[in-house]
Amino acid sequence: MTSSLENTLLDAIRNIPDYPKPGIMFRDITTLLGNAAAFRQTIDELVRPYATSGVAKIAGIEARGFILGGAIAHQLSAGFVPIRKKGKLPHETVRVAYSLEYGLDEMEMHKDAVEQGDKVLLVDDLIATGGTAEGAVKLLRQMGADIVAACFVIDLPELGGREKLEALGVPVRTLVAFQGH
Repeated sequence: MTSSLENTLLDAIRNIPDYPKPGIMFRDITTLLGNAAAFRQTIDELVRPYATSGVAKIAGIEARGFILGGAIAHQLSAGFVPIRKKGKLPHETVRVAYSLEYGLDEMEMHKDAVEQGDKVLLVDDLIATGGTAEGAVKLLRQMGADIVAACFVIDLPELGGREKLEALGVPVRTLVAFQGH
């Protein structure tokens, strides 16, 4: 990634202190999404390494992963797979429990969303502790997906999420890192 793109991202991402609770610095990408040039650069940079990789599906984690994943799927001429919280999908689903900072939750996808051996790129806006992304990896693998990589705009390296995914053998691509929470 060029330092020009990094500067664009740093300028385009809004920082909201003490949200959702005191001591947390929330990294809000809605300002990035609203900046047409920055959004385009972001999608182009996330797509670039996978343009000739044969990716069949983009799996986006609810909710901002849907926005980024849809744009990436379009660019790669790939299908899109929504990974949602339990109870949000209308057809037969498969489900996995995953760890949150203070407990467990469940996510699911349609049972027929990926086929055995499909090359899948996992997408979300941010990797923090990695619990949600780790759950998504396990869910996709349960259905036989070959996860090419996991892509995020933002990395919060101090929280260790990247290392969790890499320990599962999933390459991780991020565009910008912020220190702290």
